[in-house]
Parts: sequence; C-alpha cells; structure tokens
Amino acid sequence: MKIGLASYGAGPLPELMAEIERAAGSGFSSFWLGEHGGWDPLTVFAAVGDRAPGIQLGTSVMATYPRHPLALAAQALTTHAATGGRLTLGIGPSHRPTVEGRYGLTWQPPVEHTREVLEVVGPVLRGEDVQVHGKSITAFGGVAAPGTTAPSVLLGAHGPRMLRLAAELTDGVLTQWATPRFLDESLVPAVVSGAAVGAQPRIVVGLLVSVTSDMDATRRRVGEEFGAAATVPTLRAMLDRQGSGGAEDTLVAGDESAVEAEMRRFADAGATELVMLPVGSPEDQARTVGLLADVAARSSGAWAVSAGSGRASS
Repeated sequence: MKIGLASYGAGPLPELMAEIERAAGSGFSSFWLGEHGGWDPLTVFAAVGDRAPGIQLGTSVMATYPRHPLALAAQALTTHAATGGRLTLGIGPSHRPTVEGRYGLTWQPPVEHTREVLEVVGPVLRGEDVQVHGKSITAFGGVAAPGTTAPSVLLGAHGPRMLRLAAELTDGVLTQWATPRFLDESLVPAVVSGAAVGAQPRIVVGLLVSVTSDMDATRRRVGEEFGAAATVPTLRAMLDRQGSGGAEDTLVAGDESAVEAEMRRFADAGATELVMLPVGSPEDQARTVGLLADVAARSSGAWAVSAGSGRASS
C-alpha cells in the first residue's frame, strides 16, 4: 500500500516547492497537485526537476479542457523527462460548470470526449503518431521527445462507463471521496474486470484526513470548505450511490489508531494507493502529516495489496 500526500498549492510557489521537498524527505511515495485555479501542476513539477528525489509526482487531475491532447502530451513528456521519469499523468474531463463557465467552451458528452482524448494522448506518449478525427477531437502526428519513456496515465473516474474506459485505455483510476464499501463492491470490480488479462491496474483513492480530538468541528469545517464541490453532478452521483451526504461523510478522522485502522480498510477494499489531503486546524494538519509519514514509512512492507483480490495481507 502506497501513501501519497496531496496539496491545494494555495501559497507562493517557493512554499509549494518546499512542501514537495518535505514530502519526499518524510518518505511519502508520491505528491499530488491538481488544478484549482492556481499553479499549473505540470509546470510546477517540471520546475522541481531532479529536486525532491525518490518521490513520484502526480496530477490530480489535469482537465482535458482547454488543452488539445497533442499539447497535453508534449507538456507531460517534457515534465516526465525533467523529473527523471517520475510523473503520473492523471487526467479527466472536469465538470460542465467549469468547462462552460470558466473557459466558455462547449461541454461534450464526457465518455466519448475522454475516449477521443485518450486515443491521442496514450499513443503519442508512447512515441507513436496518430490520425484521429472524432466528434470533439482532431489530431494528426505526434511529439518528438527522444530518450523519454511514457509516464503512467490515470483517469479520474467514478461512474461505470468512465471506470470501464479507465480500465481499457489507462493504467488505472483516480477516484475521490470513495468509501471502502464503494471500492469493494463497485469501483475495483469494474476496473479489474475491464483491464487486460494479467494487468494490475492502479486504484488511487483521494481522501480527506484529519488526526483530531474534535471530530464535530472538523466535520463542520469540511462541510463548509468542500460543500460546493459535492454539488457537482458526477461527484454527487457517486456520493449518493455510496450513501454519503457530503464530503464530511467520507472524512477519515479520529485519533492516530482510528485513522490508521480506516486506512487499512481501504487497503482491504482494493486501493493500491491512498492520496491524503490533510484538513482541519493547522495543529491537526501537522499531527496528521506526522502520522501519515509514519504509516508511509511502514506501509510498503506491512500492507501488500492486490487490486484483483480486494484484500490486504500483512
């Protein structure tokens, strides 16, 4: 079981760079940065370069809008080369309110649009040329990036059709705010059954986490800070399917032993990697990072996970 650390990257760029270096020094397997109307994740990681050695760098996620997939592939290959082959490219179609309200672009049916993007990005990352003329994407040619291997690609997905697409065209899935039951009963079976024979898809689960002695205050804080995100249709549908009212109902929180026990439940359910976003008061966040670093130092040997079996062994 791998433990990664996520950040909103809300501060100045030097602070974010230092945060990545601290995560590497603390033994986290990966550091994840998404698009939140601020720093561009791929550019940040390219700037990291060979600093923060030993830690994988993941985008969670890069929106397929407004980038053309050839441009996205070129940027990803550049970042992958600059970091010595440490990039995981997490992508997804974002959400209709963002695409139309922020970018002024036309929202396309997400599964079909994402398939066309992946039919360009996947082969181009592998050094191939493409000829794609789809309903929403037209792309011809490739990207010259000599000496660079293809980064791992994950798809941000929650619904059945997107999960099948992730299994078919990527290395696995990036999901957010899932429960262990949803993983075990819905997400993991969908991805594993759709993957190629012998493949071991990555099941990367993003979670809000807080080591805290004040559960009620932390839940209220999460509800206030993430309430709007829970109204996005795709996330709302997933929350409804698993019986969660909002992000606060997916919060992993409690004392150190309770949080670690809940993390093990996700391993038992088939998660191969947890991407943890510390929340709560500054004091609780510091306490949380301390526990997560300790778990990360022990987890690679202590929790051996098979996505196909959905069970962990010590």
